[in-house]
Amino acid sequence: MSVILLLLFCFCLDSGSATDIITSSQPIKDHDYIISNGSAFKLGFFSPVNTTNRYLGVWYNNISVFTVVWVANRQKPLMDSSGVLTITKDGVLVVLNGQKEVIWSSSVTNSVPNSSAQLLDSGNLVLKENTTGRVIWESFQFPSNTFLPKMKLSANVRTGKKVQITSWKSPSDPSIGIFSFGIQPLSLRQVFIWKDDSPYWRSGPWNGRIFIGIPDMYSAFLEGFSFVDDQEGNFHLTFNIAGKPFLLFYALNSQGNLEEKYRYYEEDWVFEWSALKTECDAYGKCGAFGSCDPKNSLICSCIQGFEPKNTEEWNKGNWTSGCVRRTSLLCERVNTSGEEGKKDRFLKLSMMKVPDNADWSSPRDQDKCREQCLENCSCIAYAYETGIGCMSWTNKLIDTQQFSSSGVDLYIRVAYSELNKVVDVKKIVTITVIIGTTFIFFCTYLLWRWMAKQKARKKKATEILLFNREEAQSNHSDNLDQVKVQELPLFNFEKLACATDNFHLSNKLGQGGFGPVYWGKLLDGQEIAIKRLSKASGQGFQEFMNEVVVISKLQHRNLVRICGCCVEGEEKMLIYEYMPNKSLDAFLFDPHKEKLLDWRKRFNIIEGIGRGLLYLHRDSRLKIIHRDLKASNILLDKELIPKISDFGMARIFGNNEDQANTNRVVGTYGYMSPEYAMEGRFSEKSDVFSFGVLLLEILSGRRNSSFYHDEQSMSLLGFAWKLWNADNIIALIDPMIYEPCFEMEMLRCIHVGLLCVQEFAKDRPIVSVVISMLKSEIVDLPRPKQPAFTERQIVSNTDSSIGGKRNFSVNEVTVTMVQGR
Repeated sequence: MSVILLLLFCFCLDSGSATDIITSSQPIKDHDYIISNGSAFKLGFFSPVNTTNRYLGVWYNNISVFTVVWVANRQKPLMDSSGVLTITKDGVLVVLNGQKEVIWSSSVTNSVPNSSAQLLDSGNLVLKENTTGRVIWESFQFPSNTFLPKMKLSANVRTGKKVQITSWKSPSDPSIGIFSFGIQPLSLRQVFIWKDDSPYWRSGPWNGRIFIGIPDMYSAFLEGFSFVDDQEGNFHLTFNIAGKPFLLFYALNSQGNLEEKYRYYEEDWVFEWSALKTECDAYGKCGAFGSCDPKNSLICSCIQGFEPKNTEEWNKGNWTSGCVRRTSLLCERVNTSGEEGKKDRFLKLSMMKVPDNADWSSPRDQDKCREQCLENCSCIAYAYETGIGCMSWTNKLIDTQQFSSSGVDLYIRVAYSELNKVVDVKKIVTITVIIGTTFIFFCTYLLWRWMAKQKARKKKATEILLFNREEAQSNHSDNLDQVKVQELPLFNFEKLACATDNFHLSNKLGQGGFGPVYWGKLLDGQEIAIKRLSKASGQGFQEFMNEVVVISKLQHRNLVRICGCCVEGEEKMLIYEYMPNKSLDAFLFDPHKEKLLDWRKRFNIIEGIGRGLLYLHRDSRLKIIHRDLKASNILLDKELIPKISDFGMARIFGNNEDQANTNRVVGTYGYMSPEYAMEGRFSEKSDVFSFGVLLLEILSGRRNSSFYHDEQSMSLLGFAWKLWNADNIIALIDPMIYEPCFEMEMLRCIHVGLLCVQEFAKDRPIVSVVISMLKSEIVDLPRPKQPAFTERQIVSNTDSSIGGKRNFSVNEVTVTMVQGR
């Protein structure tokens, strides 16, 4: 009976850890957390990058990139991990430090004793009365730097009260920065970014569907935005993505830029849009009566009919002084001196961002809007937009921009004499266009001739490729479409020789079974890596063709991207994007560099390799088995994002294939699964085995082959298995990366690694399950069975060939044979 009670008590504790509720009797201490009912968001204490200060916040749950969306104690951080979030007896939500001092509170005036707090799936933390469910306070009314779906940014024109987001001071300091984003409801409905309460960026007016000052905003693209006037002085801006297969939010960064980020399924956050893309997006960049165009070398110019107020400063690029009218208006002259003349006219400027500080009226059509402005001498410009009505300006025109698409027609009032100047300019432009068109036609002809020559050269090289491929694979058909080869860019030898200083030894990056790899820089500045097929290589044209055809169609951020190939005479080369950090083994097994890979970086590398492998096995058009996954074939870009490389040994499976057999075993000793090494059978479980070995290497910081001369274990797998059985698996972890706070995550990774290297393929999980295990989406992991190669079975050097069919090496050299697959 006591055992049953104990189990029930443990179950209750486990259930309580997943609650989304906070009460006075259920506070949240540092390192504790609550998760919203749908597991979308998590609330707890955290430390930003490069600081140990602790803050209470809300962030996205189950996403690898830590993304905070709300911070409570922004202005008063905790100096240690003694913080507690609780509800007082009066029903106020508070954060207490170790001395029980209140460092943050919800500060509600209508609090009630019987209340609780709940984290909703929208990311909103609400404080509500338990008996009625009435919401007393909510975090959405006090946002940080993030605008989430269903959140309302608001402004009251009567009271001046605003709900707006404010930037962090820096990425490591969430306190309130100098930038804010919110609604400016006066006259026309717009949104602004303010810097120290001065306009920094402006959206342009809302026309019922879009903000017309954002050129790439389309109603279909940003469906879900809503700008509401409740007729009681309140204006609300919100957006909703209900029913969409992605997450999306807007964040105001510490530099004052509003960024839109979205995430499809399990991909990382993608930057889709930002408010300030060019210098012209900065508020009032060109001063009064100036117009900004980012396509021009001098981005600022005066609106037609105006000239620089200070020509000397203007020519220096100091445009803030703006422009002044070149010829005064007739109505102004008549009013002051009685001078008669031809009436003022309106000059049309197309595709414009309308100026700020417009007056609004609602005449029925554009003609009425024109008449209304013409009759008022102080009206200097007007524009008409369906959904807004008539906009007119009587003061300086500020923050005007020329768009290349979208925008509205802006009509500027100018003196009649200015129109003649515009006509003369049009004549000059027409003549220039005719001359320019003729020149372009001539250049196009020369380009066409050059492209025809290039096409002929490419066709010839492709024929060489296809001929050699048929020679290399005359007895084998692997379901590959040869047309793909024709779509791959071809480089000429001279261009690559120039890029590498004639393949100078100082530009050599390394040497593989394929041949040497060189660094090169093209004339346009692009850095590339060139893999040059060595005549003495055991890997011949078959592997070259295999890599060309396989990888040319693969597109994934965790696979290395091929830029093209070169086939001229006996020269055969593959050109890749350059990876400045070289391969994973260069970091992992170098005592001077391994310290650069802390646990978080290593875990991100593990996840990246897993995602790349998942794409090969499941998400690409055809299932691809890599067959040579190892640390030296994992390249790292400048941000240490892993990219799987070297597809010379890869095999493409048809839609109905699960495994295949071969008499030609290729790969690297220590990474090959037993069924492949001994029997020539391979499947996606073969790659899973290699991934498991790689995972254990990353955790331990030791090569699998480093145990070759060890008297106790023949491999890293055997060593790990002994530690597992001795209940001392923590000893496997590289001391360089061990941190107690990550211990459980590290142990889970080792557990998953041992599941991947089990002796029998049927016992190993598939890659999608491996990724779920690593991300703790699968909580209970099965106990691993004995890995392969745990008993000493190493043959002598003179006995390394088995039946003349399979050669194994104890170093990092890839094994190949010259027999058909």
